Amino acid sequence: MRGSKTGRPIMALFDLLGRRWALRVVWELREGPLHFRALREACGGVSPTSLAARIAELREAGVVAGEGEGESAGYSLTEEGRALLDALGPLAEWADGWSKRTAKRG
Repeated sequence: MRGSKTGRPIMALFDLLGRRWALRVVWELREGPLHFRALREACGGVSPTSLAARIAELREAGVVAGEGEGESAGYSLTEEGRALLDALGPLAEWADGWSKRTAKRG
């Protein structure tokens, strides 16, 4: 499994999503398709080279689909990408509670 020396799918997923801008790309596509330029603006601060690399990796993983080339290309989440967002929902809820609990300590 790419990105995992253990061969465990969860470790490969964490490796993929842990790459700079990868999770942000998935998050910004949650509302629907975006063209490259709009996706870059939504991500704020990502270089075109880094964004193109993350999109290519997410496409290879089957999480993002794309149409076209260059600045006019449009990207969207695949069914697999939508399922990933659904799976991240409980983690987001946990993170909200964790944030509140840790804020009380500080």
